[in-house]
Amino acid sequence: MEEFVIEMNQVSKTFTDFSINNLDLKIRKGYVTGFVGPNGSGKTTIIKLIMGLVKAESGSIKVFGKDLKKHAVAIKEEIGFVYAENYFYDHLTVEETGKMIAPFYKNWDWETYWSYTKSFGLSKTKKVEELSTGMKVALSLAIALSHDPMLIILDEPTSGLDPIVRNKVLDILFDYIQDSEKSVFFSSHIMTDLEKIADDIAMIYHGKLFFSKEKDSILNQYKLVKGPNELLDDELRKQLISCRETSVGFEGLSSNYELFRELFGQKVIIDPANLEEIMVSLMD
Repeated sequence: MEEFVIEMNQVSKTFTDFSINNLDLKIRKGYVTGFVGPNGSGKTTIIKLIMGLVKAESGSIKVFGKDLKKHAVAIKEEIGFVYAENYFYDHLTVEETGKMIAPFYKNWDWETYWSYTKSFGLSKTKKVEELSTGMKVALSLAIALSHDPMLIILDEPTSGLDPIVRNKVLDILFDYIQDSEKSVFFSSHIMTDLEKIADDIAMIYHGKLFFSKEKDSILNQYKLVKGPNELLDDELRKQLISCRETSVGFEGLSSNYELFRELFGQKVIIDPANLEEIMVSLMD
Protein backbone atom coordinates (compact mmCIF):
# COMPACT_ATOMS: atom_id res chain seq x y z
CA MET A 1 0.00 0.00 0.00
CA GLU A 2 1.36 3.41 -1.01
CA GLU A 3 2.30 5.72 1.85
CA PHE A 4 2.08 9.51 1.79
CA VAL A 5 4.27 11.88 3.77
CA ILE A 6 1.88 14.81 3.20
CA GLU A 7 -1.90 14.57 2.80
CA MET A 8 -4.03 17.67 2.26
CA ASN A 9 -7.76 16.97 2.05
CA GLN A 10 -10.30 19.63 1.02
CA VAL A 11 -8.08 22.42 2.34
CA SER A 12 -9.29 25.99 1.85
CA LYS A 13 -7.71 29.35 2.65
CA THR A 14 -8.94 32.76 1.47
CA PHE A 15 -6.98 36.00 1.21
CA THR A 16 -8.09 39.39 -0.09
CA ASP A 17 -7.04 38.72 -3.68
CA PHE A 18 -6.34 34.98 -3.71
CA SER A 19 -7.86 31.73 -2.49
CA ILE A 20 -7.20 28.02 -2.25
CA ASN A 21 -10.44 26.05 -2.41
CA ASN A 22 -10.94 22.42 -1.40
CA LEU A 23 -7.38 21.43 -2.31
CA ASP A 24 -6.47 17.74 -2.32
CA LEU A 25 -2.73 17.04 -2.48
CA LYS A 26 -0.87 13.84 -1.62
CA ILE A 27 2.93 13.60 -1.60
CA ARG A 28 4.47 10.14 -1.75
CA LYS A 29 6.77 9.00 1.02
CA GLY A 30 10.34 8.19 -0.03
CA TYR A 31 10.36 10.34 -3.18
CA VAL A 32 11.37 13.79 -4.41
CA THR A 33 8.31 15.79 -5.45
CA GLY A 34 8.84 18.92 -7.51
CA PHE A 35 6.26 21.62 -6.81
CA VAL A 36 5.70 23.96 -9.76
CA GLY A 37 3.44 26.76 -10.89
CA PRO A 38 3.64 30.44 -11.90
CA ASN A 39 4.21 33.22 -9.39
CA GLY A 40 1.06 33.88 -7.40
CA SER A 41 -0.32 30.39 -7.98
CA GLY A 42 -0.19 29.44 -4.30
CA LYS A 43 3.04 27.44 -3.88
CA THR A 44 4.38 29.39 -0.90
CA THR A 45 0.94 29.54 0.73
CA ILE A 46 0.60 25.76 0.49
CA ILE A 47 4.06 25.27 1.98
CA LYS A 48 3.15 27.62 4.83
CA LEU A 49 -0.07 25.64 5.40
CA ILE A 50 1.94 22.41 5.62
CA MET A 51 4.36 24.05 8.06
CA GLY A 52 1.52 25.45 10.18
CA LEU A 53 2.65 29.02 9.51
CA VAL A 54 -0.75 29.74 7.96
CA LYS A 55 -3.96 28.20 9.33
CA ALA A 56 -6.40 26.52 6.96
CA GLU A 57 -10.03 27.65 7.22
CA SER A 58 -11.32 24.17 6.45
CA GLY A 59 -10.09 20.72 5.52
CA SER A 60 -7.36 18.59 7.09
CA ILE A 61 -3.58 18.34 6.76
CA LYS A 62 -1.62 15.26 7.78
CA VAL A 63 2.17 14.98 7.82
CA PHE A 64 3.75 11.58 8.56
CA GLY A 65 0.18 10.35 9.00
CA LYS A 66 -0.38 12.72 11.94
CA ASP A 67 -2.92 15.53 12.12
CA LEU A 68 -1.04 18.84 11.89
CA LYS A 69 -3.38 20.58 14.36
CA LYS A 70 -2.81 17.97 17.07
CA HIS A 71 0.86 17.12 16.52
CA ALA A 72 2.46 20.31 15.19
CA VAL A 73 5.51 20.24 17.48
CA ALA A 74 6.32 16.57 16.84
CA ILE A 75 5.85 17.03 13.09
CA LYS A 76 8.13 20.07 12.87
CA GLU A 77 10.81 18.15 14.77
CA GLU A 78 11.03 15.82 11.74
CA ILE A 79 11.03 18.51 9.02
CA GLY A 80 14.00 20.40 7.58
CA PHE A 81 12.84 23.67 6.02
CA VAL A 82 14.87 25.67 3.48
CA TYR A 83 13.33 29.07 2.80
CA ALA A 84 13.58 31.12 -0.37
CA GLU A 85 14.90 34.09 1.62
CA ASN A 86 17.38 34.53 4.45
CA TYR A 87 15.77 34.23 7.88
CA PHE A 88 18.90 34.23 10.04
CA TYR A 89 20.23 37.08 12.17
CA ASP A 90 22.75 38.98 10.07
CA HIS A 91 25.03 39.83 12.99
CA LEU A 92 25.55 36.17 14.04
CA THR A 93 28.35 33.97 12.75
CA VAL A 94 27.87 30.53 11.19
CA GLU A 95 28.81 28.95 14.53
CA GLU A 96 26.52 31.24 16.57
CA THR A 97 23.63 30.56 14.18
CA GLY A 98 24.03 26.82 14.74
CA LYS A 99 24.16 27.32 18.52
CA MET A 100 20.96 29.39 18.40
CA ILE A 101 19.01 26.75 16.43
CA ALA A 102 20.42 23.52 17.88
CA PRO A 103 18.36 23.58 21.12
CA PHE A 104 15.12 23.40 19.13
CA TYR A 105 15.93 19.89 17.85
CA LYS A 106 16.50 16.85 20.04
CA ASN A 107 18.33 15.07 17.21
CA TRP A 108 20.68 17.93 16.37
CA ASP A 109 24.14 16.63 15.43
CA TRP A 110 27.08 19.02 15.46
CA GLU A 111 29.29 16.67 13.48
CA THR A 112 26.75 16.70 10.64
CA TYR A 113 26.47 20.49 10.81
CA TRP A 114 30.21 21.04 10.59
CA SER A 115 30.47 18.49 7.80
CA TYR A 116 27.96 20.37 5.64
CA THR A 117 29.34 23.83 6.43
CA LYS A 118 32.83 22.60 5.55
CA SER A 119 31.53 21.06 2.32
CA PHE A 120 30.05 24.43 1.33
CA GLY A 121 33.13 26.38 2.40
CA LEU A 122 31.35 28.19 5.23
CA SER A 123 33.77 29.52 7.84
CA LYS A 124 32.65 29.22 11.48
CA THR A 125 33.52 32.85 12.11
CA LYS A 126 31.84 34.29 9.01
CA LYS A 127 28.84 36.48 9.78
CA VAL A 128 25.55 35.86 7.97
CA GLU A 129 25.59 39.40 6.56
CA GLU A 130 28.92 38.60 4.89
CA LEU A 131 27.57 35.54 3.07
CA SER A 132 26.50 35.57 -0.57
CA THR A 133 22.98 34.53 -1.55
CA GLY A 134 24.25 31.07 -2.43
CA MET A 135 26.10 30.69 0.86
CA LYS A 136 22.99 31.68 2.82
CA VAL A 137 21.07 28.91 1.05
CA ALA A 138 23.93 26.54 1.83
CA LEU A 139 23.76 27.53 5.51
CA SER A 140 19.98 27.00 5.50
CA LEU A 141 20.41 23.54 3.98
CA ALA A 142 23.16 22.62 6.45
CA ILE A 143 20.84 23.53 9.33
CA ALA A 144 17.89 21.70 7.76
CA LEU A 145 19.89 18.47 7.47
CA SER A 146 21.67 18.60 10.84
CA HIS A 147 18.82 17.12 12.86
CA ASP A 148 18.25 14.10 10.59
CA PRO A 149 14.75 15.08 9.38
CA MET A 150 12.42 12.65 7.64
CA LEU A 151 11.14 15.36 5.28
CA ILE A 152 12.92 18.27 3.62
CA ILE A 153 10.73 21.12 2.34
CA LEU A 154 12.44 23.64 0.07
CA ASP A 155 10.83 26.87 -1.17
CA GLU A 156 12.67 28.08 -4.29
CA PRO A 157 16.10 27.29 -2.82
CA THR A 158 18.13 27.36 -6.05
CA SER A 159 16.79 30.62 -7.52
CA GLY A 160 19.65 33.03 -8.13
CA LEU A 161 22.38 30.51 -7.33
CA ASP A 162 25.36 29.93 -9.57
CA PRO A 163 25.50 26.49 -11.28
CA ILE A 164 28.25 25.14 -9.01
CA VAL A 165 26.33 25.78 -5.78
CA ARG A 166 23.07 24.59 -7.39
CA ASN A 167 24.65 21.30 -8.39
CA LYS A 168 26.10 20.82 -4.91
CA VAL A 169 22.65 21.41 -3.38
CA LEU A 170 21.09 18.88 -5.78
CA ASP A 171 23.83 16.32 -5.06
CA ILE A 172 23.21 16.62 -1.32
CA LEU A 173 19.46 16.17 -1.80
CA PHE A 174 20.10 13.16 -4.04
CA ASP A 175 22.28 11.56 -1.34
CA TYR A 176 19.67 12.35 1.32
CA ILE A 177 16.86 10.64 -0.59
CA GLN A 178 18.80 7.38 -0.89
CA ASP A 179 17.17 6.53 2.43
CA SER A 180 13.77 5.37 1.16
CA GLU A 181 12.12 6.50 4.39
CA LYS A 182 12.95 10.14 3.66
CA SER A 183 11.15 12.55 1.36
CA VAL A 184 11.71 15.89 -0.37
CA PHE A 185 9.09 18.48 -1.34
CA PHE A 186 10.88 20.92 -3.64
CA SER A 187 9.30 24.15 -4.95
CA SER A 188 11.22 25.56 -7.90
CA HIS A 189 10.97 27.55 -11.14
CA ILE A 190 14.12 25.89 -12.46
CA MET A 191 12.82 22.89 -14.37
CA THR A 192 16.28 21.52 -15.16
CA ASP A 193 16.85 21.06 -11.42
CA LEU A 194 13.61 19.11 -11.09
CA GLU A 195 14.41 17.02 -14.15
CA LYS A 196 17.62 15.94 -12.44
CA ILE A 197 16.22 14.79 -9.10
CA ALA A 198 12.39 14.79 -9.01
CA ASP A 199 10.40 11.56 -9.08
CA ASP A 200 6.99 13.28 -9.08
CA ILE A 201 5.73 16.68 -10.21
CA ALA A 202 2.81 18.50 -8.58
CA MET A 203 1.58 21.52 -10.50
CA ILE A 204 -0.49 24.26 -8.88
CA TYR A 205 -2.30 26.89 -10.95
CA HIS A 206 -4.49 29.72 -9.58
CA GLY A 207 -4.76 27.92 -6.24
CA LYS A 208 -5.91 24.64 -7.77
CA LEU A 209 -4.00 21.40 -8.26
CA PHE A 210 -3.53 21.02 -12.01
CA PHE A 211 -2.01 17.56 -11.65
CA SER A 212 0.28 15.43 -9.50
CA LYS A 213 2.04 12.68 -11.47
CA GLU A 214 5.27 10.79 -11.85
CA LYS A 215 7.76 12.88 -13.78
CA ASP A 216 8.45 10.17 -16.34
CA SER A 217 4.75 9.74 -17.10
CA ILE A 218 4.50 13.50 -17.80
CA LEU A 219 7.50 13.40 -20.12
CA ASN A 220 6.00 10.40 -21.92
CA GLN A 221 2.54 11.93 -22.13
CA TYR A 222 3.56 15.06 -24.06
CA LYS A 223 5.76 15.37 -27.16
CA LEU A 224 6.74 18.16 -29.54
CA VAL A 225 5.30 17.83 -33.03
CA LYS A 226 7.05 19.66 -35.91
CA GLY A 227 6.14 19.86 -39.57
CA PRO A 228 5.17 22.06 -42.54
CA ASN A 229 2.28 24.47 -42.01
CA GLU A 230 0.20 23.03 -44.85
CA LEU A 231 -0.41 19.85 -42.83
CA LEU A 232 -2.45 21.74 -40.23
CA ASP A 233 -6.18 22.39 -40.33
CA ASP A 234 -8.51 23.66 -37.61
CA GLU A 235 -9.18 20.17 -36.22
CA LEU A 236 -5.51 19.27 -35.98
CA ARG A 237 -4.70 22.59 -34.31
CA LYS A 238 -7.10 21.53 -31.54
CA GLN A 239 -4.80 18.55 -30.90
CA LEU A 240 -1.93 20.92 -30.09
CA ILE A 241 -1.82 22.37 -26.57
CA SER A 242 0.38 25.15 -27.88
CA CYS A 243 1.39 25.90 -31.44
CA ARG A 244 3.91 28.25 -33.00
CA GLU A 245 3.70 28.74 -36.75
CA THR A 246 6.47 30.43 -38.72
CA SER A 247 7.46 30.64 -42.36
CA VAL A 248 9.44 27.40 -42.01
CA GLY A 249 6.71 25.35 -40.31
CA PHE A 250 4.88 24.69 -37.09
CA GLU A 251 5.92 23.37 -33.68
CA GLY A 252 3.43 22.38 -31.01
CA LEU A 253 3.06 20.32 -27.87
CA SER A 254 0.57 17.46 -27.99
CA SER A 255 -0.58 14.54 -25.89
CA ASN A 256 -2.07 13.06 -29.05
CA TYR A 257 1.20 13.05 -30.98
CA GLU A 258 0.62 9.52 -32.30
CA LEU A 259 -2.24 10.87 -34.41
CA PHE A 260 0.20 13.08 -36.30
CA ARG A 261 2.56 10.17 -36.78
CA GLU A 262 -0.25 8.00 -38.16
CA LEU A 263 -1.54 10.71 -40.49
CA PHE A 264 1.72 12.09 -41.82
CA GLY A 265 4.49 9.58 -41.12
CA GLN A 266 7.93 11.05 -41.89
CA LYS A 267 6.44 14.41 -42.89
CA VAL A 268 6.39 15.29 -39.20
CA ILE A 269 9.05 15.07 -36.52
CA ILE A 270 8.10 13.89 -33.02
CA ASP A 271 10.62 15.05 -30.41
CA PRO A 272 10.73 14.69 -26.62
CA ALA A 273 9.66 17.78 -24.68
CA ASN A 274 11.42 18.86 -21.51
CA LEU A 275 9.60 19.83 -18.33
CA GLU A 276 9.93 23.55 -18.96
CA GLU A 277 8.38 23.27 -22.42
CA ILE A 278 5.52 21.20 -21.03
CA MET A 279 4.83 23.49 -18.06
CA VAL A 280 4.95 26.68 -20.12
CA SER A 281 2.55 25.22 -22.70
CA LEU A 282 0.11 23.94 -20.08
CA MET A 283 0.05 27.25 -18.25
CA ASP A 284 -0.21 29.38 -21.38
